[in-house]
Amino acid sequence: MAREKRSLFEWLTGGSGDNDFSFDDLETGSGMAPQRPQERRASLGGGPMHTSPAPEPLVEEAEGELAVDVYQTPTHIIIKAMIAGVKPEDLDVSITRDMVTLRGKRERHTEGTAGDFFFSELYWGSFARTIVLPQEVEIEEAEATEKHGLLTIRLPKLDKGRHAKLKVRSN
Repeated sequence: MAREKRSLFEWLTGGSGDNDFSFDDLETGSGMAPQRPQERRASLGGGPMHTSPAPEPLVEEAEGELAVDVYQTPTHIIIKAMIAGVKPEDLDVSITRDMVTLRGKRERHTEGTAGDFFFSELYWGSFARTIVLPQEVEIEEAEATEKHGLLTIRLPKLDKGRHAKLKVRSN
């Protein structure tokens, strides 16, 4: 008695049914190959599927994602990012207690046309990066410095274990 092959879907769900396709058939070359919905509908007697042409996509300038290093010391969370070629007025750093967002724009300042390039790998244009911090930070004490195109942001960790004594005054 020959054992019937089950499809991957049947195997995953534990179900059984009359499917005409098994992933084992792909390896042996037997059985029906999977069909696109239009072909399958037509082969089942439903006629061709009528679809309207897809709308033209809106052309937007995609933002690049800034590469960063994020690490910690016992007292700070440090974020480093290469921002060479970005003017300080084109860089925006927003900080909350648990998140940092870096936004900027790197403008192309090259000579020549596209046909003159052998390689064109540098990223030009707008970029953004939001970093969810692993721990809350003191935003009032945060520092940002830039040296040789490397942005370094030092965020002091919020010390939740710090206790302060509050003196009660009498009126």
